[in-house]
Amino acid sequence: MFPYDRLLRASVARFKYRNRREYADFYAEELIKSCGTALLSWEPDALIPIPLHKSRMRKRGFNQAELVARRIGKSLGIPVETGLLFRAKRTSPQKELSDAQRRSNLKNAFQVRKNDVKLRKIVLIDDIYTTGSTIDAAAGVLLEHGAEKVYFLAICIGRGF
Repeated sequence: MFPYDRLLRASVARFKYRNRREYADFYAEELIKSCGTALLSWEPDALIPIPLHKSRMRKRGFNQAELVARRIGKSLGIPVETGLLFRAKRTSPQKELSDAQRRSNLKNAFQVRKNDVKLRKIVLIDDIYTTGSTIDAAAGVLLEHGAEKVYFLAICIGRGF
């Protein structure tokens, strides 16, 4: 939705690391304004926020992608599924890594709690899209376990994408 520039970098950092949970309302509203029609046309069975590892969740106290997903889901009448996909591997923060390191960092990071995914169309929600490593890793696991289509929405996009 937004370019990951200096202004948005600071905004997302406040959201994630300074407990500015109210930012989720603004981000969700803007995603709905800019992408809501496309999102509804995908006819998703559920929105799935990119999960945090349980240690990071304990430290931060909330998952920023989940807050945004819940607000979008409530506004558009799309269920939000948080129990299906989980982060099985504690990974380094992506912002500290090169493109190749990001891919390696996320290898086997995500798992599905159930053997098969009953959802056909899924929309992943994340805060920042740079190389696509996070989305690729999460979508790959969902597709391996039975999802037919996986789309994504992100608050920011970086590195000239």
